[in-house]
Amino acid sequence: MDQPAGTRLHPSGRLIPPELDEAMVRAVVESFYAKARRDDVIGPVFNRVIPDEEWPAHLDKITDFWSSMLLGTGRYRGRPMPAHIAIPELADPHFQRWLSLFRMTVEELCPPAVAALFVERAEVIGNNFRLRIAQFRGEDPHQLKLMRAGTRIES
Repeated sequence: MDQPAGTRLHPSGRLIPPELDEAMVRAVVESFYAKARRDDVIGPVFNRVIPDEEWPAHLDKITDFWSSMLLGTGRYRGRPMPAHIAIPELADPHFQRWLSLFRMTVEELCPPAVAALFVERAEVIGNNFRLRIAQFRGEDPHQLKLMRAGTRIES
């Protein structure tokens, strides 16, 4: 099957939206983490775990992660799960805020199809992290409810 002219194919076989490029990925990462660092819910966690002088390298790493995820560049070679498991206070309110703030950021910066792709991947990633962290902590992962970007959880 031929693909339309000017389209790009992700290694997984899905089409990459034509508007999505490295500059957009970098803009999303920089904007999101600037907001996240100031956020009342997730900011304290990020600011405790990542020292100020390490933020430029961290932003590069996260840009590589999203570039690999969405553009298929393969630049990211890290293992994010151990770093997240090592954060004892990480819980559902943090993941919910991360997803909500992420959705808000991509909807501000990206065309709708690109924003939807970012959000879909973020939801998969966030829910996978929640599941693995629950397993690591000896909690019943079957008790977790699927979390969506933009939804609220009851306190």
